[in-house]
Amino acid sequence: MSDIRIATAEDQILLDKEAKYCSYGDTVHYIEPPRIFSRCEGSYVWDTEDQAYLDLQMWYSAVNFGYANPRLNNALKQQIDTLPQIASQYLHKGKIELSEMIAVDAKKKFGLDGRVHFNVGGSQSIEDSLKVVRNASNGKSLMFAFEGGYHGRTLGASSITSSFRYRRRYGHFGERANFIPFPYHFRGPKGMTKEEYGSQCVQQFARLFETEYNGVWDPKTNQCEYAAFYVEPIQGTGGYVIPPMNFYRELKQVLDQHGILMVSDEIQMGFYRTGKLWSIEHFDVQPDVIVFGKALTNGLNPLGGIWAREELINPKIFPPGSTHSTFASNPLGTAVGLEMFKMTSEVDYGAMVMAKGKYFLEGLQDLQKRFPIIGDVDGLGLALRCEICGPDGFTPDKATLDYMVEEGMKGDMIVDGQKLGLILDVGGYYKNVITLAPSLEISYPEIDLGLKLLEQLLVRATKR
Repeated sequence: MSDIRIATAEDQILLDKEAKYCSYGDTVHYIEPPRIFSRCEGSYVWDTEDQAYLDLQMWYSAVNFGYANPRLNNALKQQIDTLPQIASQYLHKGKIELSEMIAVDAKKKFGLDGRVHFNVGGSQSIEDSLKVVRNASNGKSLMFAFEGGYHGRTLGASSITSSFRYRRRYGHFGERANFIPFPYHFRGPKGMTKEEYGSQCVQQFARLFETEYNGVWDPKTNQCEYAAFYVEPIQGTGGYVIPPMNFYRELKQVLDQHGILMVSDEIQMGFYRTGKLWSIEHFDVQPDVIVFGKALTNGLNPLGGIWAREELINPKIFPPGSTHSTFASNPLGTAVGLEMFKMTSEVDYGAMVMAKGKYFLEGLQDLQKRFPIIGDVDGLGLALRCEICGPDGFTPDKATLDYMVEEGMKGDMIVDGQKLGLILDVGGYYKNVITLAPSLEISYPEIDLGLKLLEQLLVRATKR
């Protein structure tokens, strides 16, 4: 193993400037010194010393289709040469056709008419969804959300994100959430199957509606104090926790019985990360609202949005001017989004992702058999998790995972004569989970390479 890496003279000049001029409020330095990157392609990024790193987190799943994807890059370049800018109060072809594509797809899958509303990113689109939900519920500002859930860090989004640290300094602004346990089977009650635990979680939630003294339900008027339940079908920052397949179907029955909307946050798991356009599709339910962002433009443009049922978002109930963002539905972003949909429709993209995910998961399961510190592995499509624990295979071990992340960023591992680094993302309730979100375009040899690099990090961690 190499010693602690020291920044080059050129990088140190930039880091000194960052320390003086940049807000630290919009960034996190996971390693010291931070790397400065100069180029990217496919599944790799290169630092200023031209050291290559295999990236298994792809900008928190924003770059689903690989860095510098030639087809998506070209769509952006072509749009720059035709209609690069137009004010959001004016129409352009891309906005209309991308809205149609998403709405027609939702009609086919969920049997529901709906409309699409754009904004500039995930958190901002969560804010717009809160307006839709509050408007449809006569101003109710209380929401249900999950323990371990993450919906963003704007004021409204952080109010329904379960981490208090994101709102500790700022308080609440309108929304408040009741955080409900998520069926995290690995850390749930022992002696229950995954499906049994999912049903138990739903039954515990349903108990809130048994009498008025459970605090959320008025049986005399059949009204709930809460407007909607915000769900990440697969938890993202919470550690890529995958619930049992019966869970959302049973949960939605309770919500429908009590007039509570289901908002599916697909910001991190949408656009084929799990082998479906939307991860909620795996669970045989009809969401009322879908929030999306990140990979819509493969990270090339800040564009997100919502799809909502017609009854919630038609112009009579949600009129012009209900929300506004200067750069919403901008033509550069919609052009890339349209090309992404065309690209993924030309082959059975979902089947391809599921096959690669199965292969990757089998590799992780093999590592789990050989390394007791891997407590749990799971995955759906190419959303994969690897939980690092103590020698007992259960006690969370954040320190060991932090060590592995730092070792991966040294860029000194050798595989088949090639010197490489490995970029991993850390998530989970205890920050001890490797959340793997590789490029959906990753090749099988690159998956093998990623597993070999992970193995080297596990060896280092167990020998330190």
